[in-house]
Amino acid sequence: MTLIVFSDDLDRALAAFNLANTGASMGMKVNMFFTFWGLGVIKKESVARGDKSFMQWMMGLMKRGSAKRLTMSRMNMLGVGTGVMKSMMKKYRMPALQEMIELAREQGVRFVACTTSMALMGLAEQDFIEVDEYAGAATYLGLATESGVNLFI
Repeated sequence: MTLIVFSDDLDRALAAFNLANTGASMGMKVNMFFTFWGLGVIKKESVARGDKSFMQWMMGLMKRGSAKRLTMSRMNMLGVGTGVMKSMMKKYRMPALQEMIELAREQGVRFVACTTSMALMGLAEQDFIEVDEYAGAATYLGLATESGVNLFI
């Protein structure tokens, strides 16, 4: 299974990791290709300014990323909706996104970060949690042609 993770919305990231972990637990080889806003899901909480242009730096401030900071795509209501979702997840014993990411790593899910998106956003390898490969669209297409399931989230 190959998943393109294009969004850093909490609900979409949860869906992506739920599918990735389910597939891995069923014995599937799973690759997750993080691109554009999806890179925010695997960003570290704190990213240095580095050599970013002013616009890249401002974009980074507006979309700070990290699994802990993600908000809902709908019904966020200035963070209230995200808080309600996280509370409901805890109540119904659904793992937090950070736990789902750790489980994916333990199950051998491969994380691939898009280098084209990284360059556009002024991100470097040290800005991310553990990633297996930094590559472009050609690598994704190679993975996708070998996969029986391809999803865009």
